[in-house]
Amino acid sequence: MVATRIPSPPDAARLVALTRMKRLAAGLLGVMAVVFAVSFALQERYPALEYVRAAAEGGMVGAIADWFAVTALFRYPLGLRIPHTNIIARRKDEIGASLGEFVETNFLSEVVVRGKLESLGVSRRLGGWLGRPQNARRVADELAVAGTGMLRLLGDEAVKDLIEAVVREHLLRPEWAPSLGRVGSRLVAAGQQEAAVDAVLERTEHWLAAHPEAFGHAVSQRLPRWLPGFVGEMVDDKAYREVLGFVAAVRAQPGHPLRQAIDRYLAELMSDLQHDPDTIARVESLKAGLFDNARLREFAGEAWESAKATLADALADPSSGLRAGIQSTVTDVGERLAEDAALGARIDRWLADALSHLVQSYRHEIAGVITETVERWDAAETSEKIELQVGRDLQFIRINGTVVGALAGLVIFAVAQGMLALTR
Repeated sequence: MVATRIPSPPDAARLVALTRMKRLAAGLLGVMAVVFAVSFALQERYPALEYVRAAAEGGMVGAIADWFAVTALFRYPLGLRIPHTNIIARRKDEIGASLGEFVETNFLSEVVVRGKLESLGVSRRLGGWLGRPQNARRVADELAVAGTGMLRLLGDEAVKDLIEAVVREHLLRPEWAPSLGRVGSRLVAAGQQEAAVDAVLERTEHWLAAHPEAFGHAVSQRLPRWLPGFVGEMVDDKAYREVLGFVAAVRAQPGHPLRQAIDRYLAELMSDLQHDPDTIARVESLKAGLFDNARLREFAGEAWESAKATLADALADPSSGLRAGIQSTVTDVGERLAEDAALGARIDRWLADALSHLVQSYRHEIAGVITETVERWDAAETSEKIELQVGRDLQFIRINGTVVGALAGLVIFAVAQGMLALTR
């Protein structure tokens, strides 16, 4: 069973108009035939009807000739396979190729494309459109939908493999110690460690002041047991106060020997990290222990799952900061495109250059879409499509042929009668 193609609403309207015009053209032919039959039958009784007959005869000839010409474009007249008829169906592929060549030559040339793009002012129009809040919100919503779809398409295992490979290649493969040493050397040379030392000393002093009992019998328990107890308490108290005072002195004096010792130690450590093989090896061993294969895989999985969940939630929530940021960025871009003439001109030139290059490089392939599409069409369907587009106008040819044929028949008959009268 052959499926019936349902025409689109525009094609249905064209079909109605085409049918109406066909009936009108056929009706005129029928009128001419009736007039011819009546005038032919009565012309001997009413000689003036000879002129009517001649006009009707000419109208019929013109109507039939133009009916044949119009019909021959789309099908075989009366089903008769007369040569040079059913032209569109027979030469469908040639018509498609010619149409593709016409489009390629006249519409896809660099001059036409560049001229059209330059006249449009794409950046200014796009900027004005993006600058409207409702349009920026729409773009943000569409990007959120696209982003959510991308997250669903991405394979979790593939992404985890990618994260693991990136971390292994760019984070774990290089030696850490030299890099840490170089960064640390610059920080120590700039005195950046002072803030860290001050923070440690401050916390230590506060802790000692708040917890004197923690110092306990740290000193007295090491004294001989035969000493009286009050001596141990005095020693512990004295030691506590000395330690507290020492920490306070270190805090108060920027050039304190302990600070200098710390600076020297850090400088030597940074140098060893860069140049001492044993130190470098120990750091690499520590790195390998922290990031073995199992831990690295676990890190990659946790990082991706966390990032994926966060992104999905942010994209799904219209009030999220991510959606608001996207909308704000789109609005800002639109306002800048609309207001910055120099930027707009650069973008327009870039678009013109890019699209001109694409058209020049691929215009044959683009035009080939037309040719290939027409080649895939069924021959009868192609005839129907073209007839729907131009058939209504072609029916005027039949109508005009009827009228012109009638006038021509009348004129020819009148001239012949006049010449006959002159010869008598």
